[in-house]
Amino acid sequence: MKKLLLSIVLLLVAAVLGGVGYLFLRKPAMAEPSRVKVEATPERLARGKYVFESLADCGGCHSERDLSKFGGPVVPSGLGKGWVIPPELGLPGQINASNITTDPETGIGRWTDGEKIRAIREGVDKDGRALFPMMPYQFYSHMSDEDVYAVVAYLNSLPPIKNYVARSNVDFPVNLLMVSAPKPVAGPVAQPDTNNPERYGEYLVYLGGCLDCHTLMEKGDYRQDMLYAGGREFRLGKFQVNSANITPDPETGIGAWTEERFIKQFRDYNRFAAGSELPTATQANFTIMPWLNWCNRPEAELKAIFAYLRTLKPIRNPVNKHPEV
Repeated sequence: MKKLLLSIVLLLVAAVLGGVGYLFLRKPAMAEPSRVKVEATPERLARGKYVFESLADCGGCHSERDLSKFGGPVVPSGLGKGWVIPPELGLPGQINASNITTDPETGIGRWTDGEKIRAIREGVDKDGRALFPMMPYQFYSHMSDEDVYAVVAYLNSLPPIKNYVARSNVDFPVNLLMVSAPKPVAGPVAQPDTNNPERYGEYLVYLGGCLDCHTLMEKGDYRQDMLYAGGREFRLGKFQVNSANITPDPETGIGAWTEERFIKQFRDYNRFAAGSELPTATQANFTIMPWLNWCNRPEAELKAIFAYLRTLKPIRNPVNKHPEV
């Protein structure tokens, strides 16, 4: 009897150790990177610059930023050099956005185009490691083939900047759980139909990662009853901002807004993008919304985004965007 009990205990211990070992050693779901070699046409470079700097705001995380000014503008000389994400944002560990310039030692100069595409849309790096999902590959998986080629062409054009950025150090158990986040893209992704405002707007909202900032999180996932209803808190240094409710709720969201008012909300920042001196960051104006990139978006894009947001479920959620701290 004692031998039987000992055998059962040993089997249970082995099963537990095997399960723990699996969690620590397992790899993310991944496909082999494609062997595509992206051709850098003038049209692709222009589109890639637009997607990188505005539509997907890749530079917002992967570049040096001047956080003393409104909107934390990207420092031009630090475009793509990587960024150590401030710990005040409350992320699980020290999360760093890597150097994505063409430097072969500290950047992605030795990555193939296929490896870059896989990282952008599937969340797996050159060495097969899962990227921390602050990199919004779950949204970029919707990025069309042509748009991701354009981004890669633009990345390949960035001048090399030698700037070592340490790998992210993600806290337990998130470091184990995030391995489940990457998913291979199931096939070709077509360009969105720009003649269908709601579907085109959905594409733009996905690439802009609007859901991520404008939805409350619970246990590392989006609250399904609060999608796009705002209220997510962001802290940086002594400042705090809470994201706005962008559902069509007429009282606490944008349900009473006209299309003209929605567009004006972005256009009001044109004076800064045109070169006017940026004001100093204060609690009253602190924002992580990339207004400086979005204010010059084509009117057709803003109209499409508004059309899509109007299709969302209205959710009542009053938000004090700039609380006293």
